[in-house]
Amino acid sequence: MKKILLLLACLLLSLTCWAADPRFTVITVDTEHEELQLFLRDEAGKGYRRFEQLKNSLTARNKQLLFAMNAGMYHADYSPVGLFVQNGEQVSALNLSSNWGNFFLKPNGVFLLKKSGPQVVESSEYPALAKDVLLATQSGPLLLRNGIIHPAFKPDSNSRLKRNGVGVIGSKAIFVISAQPVNFYEMAIFFRDTLHCPDALYLDGSISGIYSVELNRNDGTVDLGPIIAVVR
Repeated sequence: MKKILLLLACLLLSLTCWAADPRFTVITVDTEHEELQLFLRDEAGKGYRRFEQLKNSLTARNKQLLFAMNAGMYHADYSPVGLFVQNGEQVSALNLSSNWGNFFLKPNGVFLLKKSGPQVVESSEYPALAKDVLLATQSGPLLLRNGIIHPAFKPDSNSRLKRNGVGVIGSKAIFVISAQPVNFYEMAIFFRDTLHCPDALYLDGSISGIYSVELNRNDGTVDLGPIIAVVR
């Protein structure tokens, strides 16, 4: 009964919380009905770093934080490694360079939102789409592009971490966090075969966490850089 009431509450909020696979928690945000925003620093220029700090800042402005998730990789000073567009303004530039690490495991990608809805695109495709973008965050690697799994992923990889990512179907942004360590291939398969997302982007691992009013959950254990959230 408790699970049924929780699901009903989520549907009323246009935030669907469910778990088709016990390894993953899924929160679907319908961008036609909910306000999705990116956050990095407060008005004084100080990084939010924790969901609780963001919640308190919003509460002081008579707004409510309903959902939040870490939204991309960051440097030691918590600044984004790649593209970061907040409230229609570019804070950090697109990063197409080559280097070591998951972010640079090409193809990587960008999650973006326009008035027409959310998209996950390969990073080099972004400049042609940049006009009128409301928010955008770059990360890597891409989990899926047009239903195709990243060529570097291996089913038997022993690189297993708590991971999170985002996929898109129509107006819906589908956020996923693993409940246990998984590899890239397992996460890509979940997005493709269970959630039926043609495009999905890895956001990060190890530090992955969510804040959710519906799930009564606040993974506020580590400092974060970019945060994506639903605000009312």
